[in-house]
Amino acid sequence: MSPLLEVEDLSVEFGGTRVVRGVSFQVEEGETLAVVGESGSGKSVTAQSLLGLVPHGARLAGGRIRIEGQEVTGLTDEQWQKLRGERISMIFQDPLSALNPSLTVGYQIGEMFRRHRGFGRKEARSRSAELMSLVGIPDATRRLDEHPHRFSGGMRQRVMIAIALALDPRLLVADEPTTALDVTVQAQILRLLRERQRAERLGMILISHDLGVVARAAERVAVMYAGRIVETGTVPEVYERPAHPYTRGLMRAVPSLRDDRPLEMIGGQPPDLSKPVTGCAFAARCPLARDVCRESDPEPRQLGPGRTSACNFAEEVIAHA
Repeated sequence: MSPLLEVEDLSVEFGGTRVVRGVSFQVEEGETLAVVGESGSGKSVTAQSLLGLVPHGARLAGGRIRIEGQEVTGLTDEQWQKLRGERISMIFQDPLSALNPSLTVGYQIGEMFRRHRGFGRKEARSRSAELMSLVGIPDATRRLDEHPHRFSGGMRQRVMIAIALALDPRLLVADEPTTALDVTVQAQILRLLRERQRAERLGMILISHDLGVVARAAERVAVMYAGRIVETGTVPEVYERPAHPYTRGLMRAVPSLRDDRPLEMIGGQPPDLSKPVTGCAFAARCPLARDVCRESDPEPRQLGPGRTSACNFAEEVIAHA
């Protein structure tokens, strides 16, 4: 069987600046792939591109995207509107911005059924109440008529999840779904997503910079830096034996209760992609960088089944993990 999602050599440009540079990955049925990296690494632009929502001023500069074997790059807006929600859906990063403040949450959930299923107002309202109850919003029938500002951050995120799951998509993209939520609500949202994933056999892409969230929610992880995926593998592999210096730096910057070692930081800044990048984009910040790293940009190479690293010295990095 084909993967639910196949992305090959995806590139996105803003005014000639390539901000996503040759990204490739795939997602299987029932699997969660986490995409992690610093702010500005290209995670959200990659996620939006999967739904044909390339930001204003940007364009797809190359690559292929297939959903359940169907090529979707080059679809018209009308074709994308039929595909979104039905086969691929997205939980956006900030629910307060993503939800329309002038419309009730019931109207916004019900719009999915009215537009895609042809439901009447009464039927759409009934189905919206069912969904709100399903995602854990109490007194759902009454709260259908409330506006987003009447909901807490966690409850707004539940509304976003209800909208994303309304049409039973096969693939769900969750862009920072727990940002700005306290740890208790984070755990509730992650548990809800996992429950719906198991029930529906959803494939899921989790975009996050929170390595703790990723450890609890994903099976595989792709690490992005400067618009490229620099490492992939299972969560235990990548967390316990990172194969790229950038990944190792991320892991060593995470607080630990097991020891009292001081937190480390990755020195320097990510490169300015509006200027030509020669060699590995991480070389200027990398403690292992050598002349070859500054001269050519290493391609991701296989280190094992499903395990890749775009580092000339991946084996050395693993040995010192």
